Amino acid sequence: MQTTKHTTSTKAPRILISGGGTGGHVFPAIAIADAVKKQAPEAEILFVGALGKIEMEKVPQAGYRIEGLWISGFQRKLTLRNLLFPIKLLSSMWKARRIVRSFRPDVAVGVGGFASGPTLENACRMGIPALVQEQNSYAGVTNRLLANKVQRVCVAYEGMDRFFPADKIVLTGNPVRSDLARLTATKAEAAAHFQLDADKRTVLVFGGSLGALALNEAMAAGKEQMAAHPDVQFLWQCGKLYIERFSQCEAAQLPNVRVLPFVDRMDLAYALADVIVGRAGALTISELCLVGKPAILIPSPNVAEDHQTKNAQALADKGAALMIRNSEAMARLVPEALELLNDEARCRQLSANIRTLAKPNAAEEIAREVLGLM
Repeated sequence: MQTTKHTTSTKAPRILISGGGTGGHVFPAIAIADAVKKQAPEAEILFVGALGKIEMEKVPQAGYRIEGLWISGFQRKLTLRNLLFPIKLLSSMWKARRIVRSFRPDVAVGVGGFASGPTLENACRMGIPALVQEQNSYAGVTNRLLANKVQRVCVAYEGMDRFFPADKIVLTGNPVRSDLARLTATKAEAAAHFQLDADKRTVLVFGGSLGALALNEAMAAGKEQMAAHPDVQFLWQCGKLYIERFSQCEAAQLPNVRVLPFVDRMDLAYALADVIVGRAGALTISELCLVGKPAILIPSPNVAEDHQTKNAQALADKGAALMIRNSEAMARLVPEALELLNDEARCRQLSANIRTLAKPNAAEEIAREVLGLM
C-alpha cells in the first residue's frame, strides 16, 4: 500500500470528481470535496454526474458545480433500455471528453457509479493523474475496469488486492458526513427532536431515504411483540415511497412507535438509538462504525453483485454486527432487535468491535492523496 504526501504548490488545484447514482456514492464524494477545500481553499472543483440521478440535486445543494452525462447502467436482463446503452455510452464518452478538455483538471477522482467510467477513462487517456475511491468490500465494475489506469485506489476494507493492484491501494476508510464524526447531542435533545421519551431504550430502524420494503413489512408484522414491550420505543424511518402505506398500519399506531418518511437529522437518530437496524450499504456501515452502536444489518438483495451481503458479512465475521437475510427479516427483525437490546454484554461487545473499524479521518486522508497526485 502507498501513501502520497501533499506538496504545496502556487497553482490553484483543479479537481474533477465524478460518479454517483446513489447516496452511497454521492455523499462520500461531497465529503472528499469538502476535505479538499479545507486543505486547499483555493481549489476549483467540478463534479460530473448522471442526468436524473441524486447527485444532480445534492451536489449543487452542497455548493459545488456539476455537469451531467446521459448515462445509465446496463440491465442484467433483456430490456428496451439496453438498446439505448451503446448510444448513451458514446454520448457520455464524447461529453466527458469535452468536459475534461474544457476544465483541464490537475487530478480526476472517481467514486463509482455510472458517470465515473467515461469521465475517468477520458482523463486517463489525456494523461491526467487519477484516483478512484471504492466504498464496498466487493469492488464495483467501474472501479475494477479503471484500476490499471489510475494512480491510486482508496479503499475501506482490507484484502482489496484481489480486485486492485496492491501497490496502488491506500486503506483510508469511507468518508462520512462531518456531523457524524462527533456526536455531541444528548439523548434528551435527540428524544425531544423526535418527540420520544429520553428515558426509554430505543430501536432505530431505517432503510435509506426511499425506504426498504422488507424492513417495513417486518416492522408491520412485529406489532404484537412491540406492543408487549411498552418500555422500548421504536424510531421507524419507512421511506418516502412507503409512508402512506405503513403509517396507517396497526404497528404504526402503537404509542411506543414513531414512524417517519425520512430522518432529517441522522446524528440525532444515532444519538438516541440503543440498537440500530438497517441495510448494509457502504455509507451506512461507515456511519455505524463511527457511532459505535450495536447493529443488525439486513442486506438488500437488489444491488449489483450482492455487495451489501458481502459488506455485512465482513462485519459479522469480525463480531462487529449481526446479520439477518432479507428473506428472514419478516420473522426475525423485531424479536432479534428486542433480544439484542436486552443482552447488555453482547451490546457492549458489538459496540467495542465495530468501533475498531471506524476511520474518522477518511475524507482528509483521501484529500491528501488527491492533492498529492498533482
